[in-house]
Amino acid sequence: MKISHLLTTVSCAIAASGVLSTVAHAGHTNTLLVADLDGREEVGQSNNRSIVGDPNGRGEAYVFGIDGDEFTLCYIVEVEKIQLVPVGSGMMAHIHEGARGTNGPVVAALADPEDGNAADCLTEGEAGKFPTGEPGIVQRILNNPEKFYVNVHNPKYPGGAVRGQLEYQLDH
Repeated sequence: MKISHLLTTVSCAIAASGVLSTVAHAGHTNTLLVADLDGREEVGQSNNRSIVGDPNGRGEAYVFGIDGDEFTLCYIVEVEKIQLVPVGSGMMAHIHEGARGTNGPVVAALADPEDGNAADCLTEGEAGKFPTGEPGIVQRILNNPEKFYVNVHNPKYPGGAVRGQLEYQLDH
């Protein structure tokens, strides 16, 4: 499934929930972040710069807020050229706090892209979604994307197959 289809799917789900009438129309004010996922961006346990992720792995992640809801964070993750396995078999995706070139703690648990795609919305206080329980974490991610990264783990690369630093999609 392509990112445009995933965006449509997430937009429809949000609209159906009554949270937002539409995501795609001009005039929305929600922040859109993007991360270009690459196996060569993964960092080893000692934060060394040798390639520790899947050198062929690629992908994209989009992270965005919802107009008028400061506690909900939505995302879309699409990966390719990495080992894909069913949920519960060692595939995981997260948002971590950490600058480029450093490792950091998980701050948001994302759905596993077992078929190469994942999309969902997370709300602060939702069980298991924001492991630190930090109030205001959604706004901190949206306001400081350079301090956070997305990565996807699999059995072949349990420390991370692909990774990408979050950044603003458009001029902010």
